[in-house]
Amino acid sequence: MKILILGAAGQIGRMLAKDLIEQTENDLVLYARNASNRLKDLASERVSLANGDFSDYAHLVDAMKGVDAIYLNDMNDKKGVETIVKAMKAVGVKRIIAASILGIYDEVPGAFGDWNRRMVGDRGIQLHKDTVALVETPELDYTILRLTWLYNQPGNCKYHLTNKGEPFQGAQVTRQAVSQLIVDILKDQGGKYIKSSIGVSEPDTNWDKPSFY
Repeated sequence: MKILILGAAGQIGRMLAKDLIEQTENDLVLYARNASNRLKDLASERVSLANGDFSDYAHLVDAMKGVDAIYLNDMNDKKGVETIVKAMKAVGVKRIIAASILGIYDEVPGAFGDWNRRMVGDRGIQLHKDTVALVETPELDYTILRLTWLYNQPGNCKYHLTNKGEPFQGAQVTRQAVSQLIVDILKDQGGKYIKSSIGVSEPDTNWDKPSFY
C-alpha cells in the first residue's frame, strides 16, 4: 500500500511517518512546504518527498498518483481542503483519514464542552464544520478524527474512541496515541472505520479541561 501524508512536517505527520516505517511495509509520500529540506532525514527507498501546499492543485495531483490512502493532518484551510478533494476525485483516490477537532457536532457535554467552546470560539468550530463537510461525502471513503486537546508523552499510545452521535469523552490525548490510531486504521482490512467520524481522546480523562491548562 502507498500512503500520502498531507502536512507531513507537522508533529503528528512526522510521528506517523516514523510509525508507518517501523510497523508496516507501506511506501510513503510525504507532502509539505519545502519537504525536500524539512523532511530530508526521512527520505529513503520507501519514502519519497513532495513539495507543495494545499492550494497547489497540480502538485497535489502529482503526489496522489498511485496512492491508496491519504492522511490529512490539517483542516484549517477551507480552500485547501476543497483543492485536496478536487485532486482526489481527479486522480481517483477515495480513501482519506482527516484530522479535525472536537465539538463540530455540538457533541461535547458539560463543563469541558463549555471550556472548549470558549477556547476554540464559534468561528473556529464553524470553520471545521465546513471543512469536515467537504470530506464527509458519499464519494469518499473517509474517516474523520475529532481530536481532543493534544500533548506529547513518548510511550503513551492509549486512545479512547467515541462514535458520531455519542457524547464526546476525554479532555486530552497524546500525539503519539493519535499517530498509533492512524496506523491501526490503515492496517484495518475490514472497513471498520470507513465512512465514520470518531472522537479521539485518552482513557480516564473526563475532566473539566486538559491537565496542561
